[in-house]
Amino acid sequence: MALTGPRWTTSRPWASCFPLQKKGYTMSITAERKQAVISEYATKPGDTGSPEVQVAVLTERIVNLTEHFKDHKKDNHSRRGLLKLVSTRRSLLDYLKKVDQGRYQTLIEKLGLRR
Repeated sequence: MALTGPRWTTSRPWASCFPLQKKGYTMSITAERKQAVISEYATKPGDTGSPEVQVAVLTERIVNLTEHFKDHKKDNHSRRGLLKLVSTRRSLLDYLKKVDQGRYQTLIEKLGLRR
């Protein structure tokens, strides 16, 4: 069955109901923004795996998702992903607190986290 007729003439008639690009944010962070966060929190050049960098990248993603939920309150599928990101960040922060209290304190002050 071919999709023909006036209903299928426009390429994406539903695109106007997604205001993500108009508002200036997306659900995920761009590669440039991610590199900026990595370079800001890296302990040495090429560092992408330290807890500080991982927590900073997760925090950036969490902030973007919370902006998304201000407009899309019923997006429960993405909300579940947000809860998983928050849980992962919490685990990394607990690890950092256990290993080095000073690094933990400076990181939460720099990120503005409430703990």
